[in-house]
This record gives sequence, C-alpha cells and structure tokens, in this order.
Amino acid sequence: MDKDITLEQEFDLVFKAHYSLVKNFALMLLKSGQDADDIAQDVFTRLWAKPQIWQDNPGIDKYIYAMTKHAIFDFLKHKRIERSYQQAQMEESLFKDLSPSGDTLDAIYYKEIQLALQMAVEQFPERRRLIFEMSRIQGMSHLEIAEKLDISVRTVERQIYLSLVELKKIVFILFFLHFI
Repeated sequence: MDKDITLEQEFDLVFKAHYSLVKNFALMLLKSGQDADDIAQDVFTRLWAKPQIWQDNPGIDKYIYAMTKHAIFDFLKHKRIERSYQQAQMEESLFKDLSPSGDTLDAIYYKEIQLALQMAVEQFPERRRLIFEMSRIQGMSHLEIAEKLDISVRTVERQIYLSLVELKKIVFILFFLHFI
C-alpha cells in the first residue's frame, strides 16, 4: 500500500471491500440479519485488533473468509449449548412446578408427564416428529436439520413451533389435573 495512507484509511478500504461479503455469507448460513450483522461486526472488530494480518496483505480475502466461517461455527455452537441449557432449565422448572408438596408422588407425576409427552411426540406427523427429535434430542441446529432433510430453515422453525404448541397444551392439561 501507499506509504502515505494511514492505518485507519487502510482498514477502511479492507472493511468497505469485504464487509458486505462477510455479512451476506453469514446471512446465507444463519438466515438472520441481526445475527449476520453481529458476526460481521465481530469479524472486523477482531481484525482491527491485528493490523499485522491485514496490513499490506493481498491474500486477506481468504483469511477473512476463514475468520467468518469460524465465527459462524462458534456462534452456532454457542446457540446449541444455550438451547441445551434452556431445555434443562425448563425441564427442571417443570418438575419443580409440578411438585410443590415434596411428597413421594412427585417422581410419579414427573414420569407421567414424560410419558405423556413422549406419546404425544410419537403421534406427530412423521416429518414433524423427526425434526423435533433432531432438534431437542440430538441437539442439532435448525440449519443442520434443514441441510440434512433438504428443507428450508423456516420449515424447521415452523415444525418445531407447532410441536411445542402441542406439547405445551399437554403440559397445561397435566398440570391442571395434578392440582384438582
């Protein structure tokens, strides 16, 4: 690069040349504009901190692509861990809510709910059941499920939503029956 150009100006050139590509790549994989923005900002924030990597580097394209890919993988991994934690918290909370008395019937009530939910999942249409199990039991992301089943991420989200609506109805009924 030209010796008269400042560090900020050189970074600005790299940013302008690659930001939209990074964001569009992330958007293509994550299907969320907000998440894609976050990934792109994260990539360029980390890149700014390491001028030795991008300064006067004609092969920066490949490096930025690799950074973006790793940032997306980390993001998806974090989301999976977060979902797993939320699921565990929900199950623990459900058990506590259904067992306020602390008596020995609590374990029976909990197993009864688990059985009812399992039976409900088995009654789902085949594709919905498969999607739900891949998400909630196998811990796969919506993107992974969509790619494996060759369907859109929106279809995966919709099927999981419909599954959860159905299961919430069952939990509500069992919760109500427990206290009458």
